[in-house]
Amino acid sequence: MAEKRNIFLVGPMGAGKSTIGRHLADMLHLEFYDSDQEIERRTGADIAWVFDLEGEEGFRVREEGVIQDLTELQGIVLATGGGSVLSKETRNRLSARGIVVYLETPIEKQVARTQRDKKRPLLQTEEEPREVLERLAAERNPLYAEIADFTVRTDEQSARAVANQIIEKLGF
Repeated sequence: MAEKRNIFLVGPMGAGKSTIGRHLADMLHLEFYDSDQEIERRTGADIAWVFDLEGEEGFRVREEGVIQDLTELQGIVLATGGGSVLSKETRNRLSARGIVVYLETPIEKQVARTQRDKKRPLLQTEEEPREVLERLAAERNPLYAEIADFTVRTDEQSARAVANQIIEKLGF
């Protein structure tokens, strides 16, 4: 790849953004970043703690700043947090600074992939996880689609197969 380009993965929790992103970065010899991991690295605390202390609004401010910094880099694959697209500024940055790939995943797969994960603050409520995921999908899926250069379904494929499909669509 002569020209350094960024690839930004967007989609709901449980879509496989981090796992697929790591494969993609390895296959393309690019640096991999995960916005949630970067927030944890910078704060020295896990995402759940940031949510508890600062609420979702405080977390989103941190997330917007991290994504602003990371999108200024060149030659990276970035797995974004599922709610990062709620910020218009973040959507604009992602669109302007790289190729945006929407990893689309059905609710059933999200439920299965997130059911044992205690590090997802939005699912640690009294509300049923399926209901939370359906509500988030109604709000966020149109935003993912709005900024996506293309969409890839992740439901019945391995992470490596999805990464290969993305590379094929990118024409690399």
